[in-house]
Amino acid sequence: MTYDQAVAWIHDQLKFGMKPGIKRMTWLLEQFDNPQKELKAVHVVGTNGKGSTVNYLQEIFSQAGYQVGTFTSPYLMDFRERISLNGQMISKKDLLFMVDLVKPIVERLPKETSLGTATEFEIITLIMILYFSRYQIVDIAIIEAGLGGRYDSTNVFQALAVVCPSIGLDHQEILGQTYADIAAEKAAVLKNGEPFIFATDKEEVRTVFQTYAKKSQSPLFELGLDFSYELKGKEFDFTSDLATLSNLSLNMLGQHQVANASLALMTSLILQQSYPKLSLEIVRQALAQAKWAGRLEMIEDNLMLDGAHNQESVAALVTVLKETYDHRPIHILFAAIANKPVEKMLEALSIFNSLTVTSFDFDKALPLSAYPSTYTQVMDFRTWLNRHQSDPEALYVVTGSLYFISQVRKLLVKGK
Repeated sequence: MTYDQAVAWIHDQLKFGMKPGIKRMTWLLEQFDNPQKELKAVHVVGTNGKGSTVNYLQEIFSQAGYQVGTFTSPYLMDFRERISLNGQMISKKDLLFMVDLVKPIVERLPKETSLGTATEFEIITLIMILYFSRYQIVDIAIIEAGLGGRYDSTNVFQALAVVCPSIGLDHQEILGQTYADIAAEKAAVLKNGEPFIFATDKEEVRTVFQTYAKKSQSPLFELGLDFSYELKGKEFDFTSDLATLSNLSLNMLGQHQVANASLALMTSLILQQSYPKLSLEIVRQALAQAKWAGRLEMIEDNLMLDGAHNQESVAALVTVLKETYDHRPIHILFAAIANKPVEKMLEALSIFNSLTVTSFDFDKALPLSAYPSTYTQVMDFRTWLNRHQSDPEALYVVTGSLYFISQVRKLLVKGK
């Protein structure tokens, strides 16, 4: 099998759709003698901020000299980004080796059980767990949950800590209609006394988290209660019982990133006893250097990409644009996938100088005909992108689905 054939085989499993539940994962892992039991990992769940929080944690532990694996989704440029070691995506050689290893077992699953065929996400999760526990053994893995938590394929290991940056109304058709419903799906990953580090401004979410933490005997660390930050211009101070750091700076924009960084910082402090090479100076340096592609990313001086894919992330983007770029004309290009609250998202973005909607080549992309007719439409996003070159004083922002951002970024980076 070639590398291209291996990736094609993984992607071919998309036809089996999304099937919540961990029975298939449990069976697959049992065939490899349960490698998840050897994994030392932090589990990152939630609605928004997961990727950024994973990135901060990876930067902190890597700079301290540890071998750090990360598991994230979706990818922006290359499928292999989803499984990375110290910030570098898995090699083609290693991914091919892992596919050759798991493929016979995956193909046995529907023949030997009544559980059906493994999904793409389950296969990738299996590869990640095996890779980090048996082949490129890491000191710590930072694992981002896919959808939800309770029935997510990643919910198969005992975490060192669980981190939840936010709870928002997303994927409600699967996770539930209310903040409390969704919080319960995320908090259900708590198993046996692992610390739970989280942020919320909603009492119903807090109540759910307290209930699940009590069941699992997990200590709670809430942003704003057990640890906090204070903004000081472009810097911030962090305070907790474990440590206080002053004049911290971030490479990533937005108060929501300060919150994500604070969650990562607190998690690092909680785990410091097990990872003694961590120091406050390393944490400071790591936070200042961390970057995350496709999130408030300046591709050029007047062109930004941001994967604001739901109401909460759109609100965060709007806040950053108003606070940081209010002196510039701002033009927005937006594309979403189906089943998103598009009208509310567009309403929030419509306060800027212009707002254009488009579609893109993806099976779940919202077609132009489904957008409200009140917004300017463009058939091909490349047409809109060309405008920024003739107007250097304005800021052009491409936002919406991360799948859309991925396609735009590939085009822009390829052109450089």
